[in-house]
Amino acid sequence: MASPDLLWQLVKKNNSFLVKQNGNNNRSVQFSSEPNNLYNKNTFKYSGLANKKTVSIVPAGEGLSVTLATTKTKKGNKPAESINRSVLKRDFRKMARAVVNQVAENGYRPDLKQSALARLAAVHKSLRVAKAGVKKSSKARKPIRK
Repeated sequence: MASPDLLWQLVKKNNSFLVKQNGNNNRSVQFSSEPNNLYNKNTFKYSGLANKKTVSIVPAGEGLSVTLATTKTKKGNKPAESINRSVLKRDFRKMARAVVNQVAENGYRPDLKQSALARLAAVHKSLRVAKAGVKKSSKARKPIRK
């Protein structure tokens, strides 16, 4: 494996996940749609391609559950086995505590603690809104006649 710095120098300006958009004052803004990128920013800190240790938080599919995925550093040559996934199904505070334990307190990537919690809050909020849905009234409106 190459060093993370060398990988970042190779992929930072040209990769298939790069999304460029026009920003303010004709400056282009670069985002990234790569997996394991918490903020979808094209920076070395959040890169899922260049870093050996990455964190990802995505919806699990059923209910309000969320999947926390981290990469295993010793399985770098086996991509299918390199991701450790755990499904969090509890209430938000217990999920947040589990994310903090996994990311920061175990020494995995303490610099991503706030980013992981922000991503968890955003994903959980989107799941709550999707679960609630649009409420329809059960009574049909009658036209007003004069």
